[in-house]
Amino acid sequence: MKTVFRSFCGSASSCDSGQRLCSFGVLVKLNHPAPARRLKQTPEKSTDFQTSFTKLRYVDEKGLLQAKRSQHNGMLHTLKVNTTDLAIGMYVSGLDRPWLETPFVIQGFCVMDDDEIERVRSYCQFVFVDILKSRDQSHPLLKAARQNSRSSTPIKDIFPGRPLKAYPNKPTEWKEESAQAWAVLDSLVDDVNSIFEQVSGGGSLNVIRLKKSVEPVVESMSRNPDACIWLARLKQHDQYAYQHSLSAAIWAVALGRQLGLPRRDLRSLAIGCMLMDVGKLRLDPILLTAKRSLSEAETESMRGHVAHGLRIVKDGGMMNQDVLDIVAHHHERHDGSGYPHGLSGDEIPAFARIASIVDTYDAVTSNRSHASAVSPSEAIRLLYRARNLDFQSELIEVFIQAVGIYPAGTIVELTTGEVGVVVSEYRTRRLKPKIMMVLDSRKYRLREPKLVDLSAEDANPDGTAVAIARSLEPGAHNIDLSKLEV
Repeated sequence: MKTVFRSFCGSASSCDSGQRLCSFGVLVKLNHPAPARRLKQTPEKSTDFQTSFTKLRYVDEKGLLQAKRSQHNGMLHTLKVNTTDLAIGMYVSGLDRPWLETPFVIQGFCVMDDDEIERVRSYCQFVFVDILKSRDQSHPLLKAARQNSRSSTPIKDIFPGRPLKAYPNKPTEWKEESAQAWAVLDSLVDDVNSIFEQVSGGGSLNVIRLKKSVEPVVESMSRNPDACIWLARLKQHDQYAYQHSLSAAIWAVALGRQLGLPRRDLRSLAIGCMLMDVGKLRLDPILLTAKRSLSEAETESMRGHVAHGLRIVKDGGMMNQDVLDIVAHHHERHDGSGYPHGLSGDEIPAFARIASIVDTYDAVTSNRSHASAVSPSEAIRLLYRARNLDFQSELIEVFIQAVGIYPAGTIVELTTGEVGVVVSEYRTRRLKPKIMMVLDSRKYRLREPKLVDLSAEDANPDGTAVAIARSLEPGAHNIDLSKLEV
């Protein structure tokens, strides 16, 4: 099967399908052939986000070890290991089945004893082992993998000279923070509307007003990201460009927070992502709302929004280099396939790499004139599939940690058949969030939405756990987030 979607420069592209589990238990589809039984190298060509690349697959003689790495940097994080070869000290980051089909309560654990190995074997034929997190680095499989792979780039090396410090994982209560976030986002939406309308009418960008409006959002996100993420989903704007600027800023701050960037950098990320598409206000509106593939000339015109945007922010007095980098380079791609300059890898400023990820994630999870929204879990699959191709692998992995598979605002169906909306998550148990239930098991709307904490839910009568069965596309069952009262 092929998933066809519109790229962000106006043309269509396709993604091939197969299967792969990522480190958070997401089933990621790829179209790789089955491994051979002896050591060999086979080139595999694939296309993703309009990008061609070659991969090398290494398989040991028993077919126990499988690793994939991209042509340009050979990065390797996980090994596929048969459970018969699982050893104490290995860190299991993925299974050959969804985590919810097993009794393991957390996504990722270090094997501590033989009993744990037997439990894993009773459920799985193979698992994915994280090389870097494994305690026993002397195991022959791990040694062989390290010899065939270059080490990943430490996060601190992506942001040299910037102090990275983890934010508290015990944020304020969601209800308490949501009340403050509501007022903060109300003010920000009003300011963004006013600022964008002024620019659209040919006026200059009010940088000072934007900086003041962004600061309270950064403070709220620092305390509890879920509140702002949820409320940003509720505050739907009738124009995609306005909504996208707000949402992309929220996702960028969430990623920056997970990285441990200081608040001043979170502010730069928010401002940069709110302004990265401001140049589109200088384009023909017909291009922005076209429901067809654009011609070559129209595509070049669309790509011109980068130059327009850079001119607008500079004319407005913006001197923050991180913000300018985001506006100038958010369409560059890790493998050099982006625009306007075809930069690759470390040539792309770090903040622009972040912007490219959140720009893509928010775009594919939003309804646009030429494409319908996909579910957050499907968007994660797309991003994971494009790591080290369009996007830097390390930043993709941190983004998944930041937003989870079911971020606030995701419509989900439970194993009971009931439908609700994720309100907030526990950072250590991402598959057991708090959910606002909207529909009963027969898909009838509840008289009053009720808040359910899956981490505290009792098992079903048959003994199975109440859990999320799947995530649904935005707007499923005609659920309008903007009309939900929490």
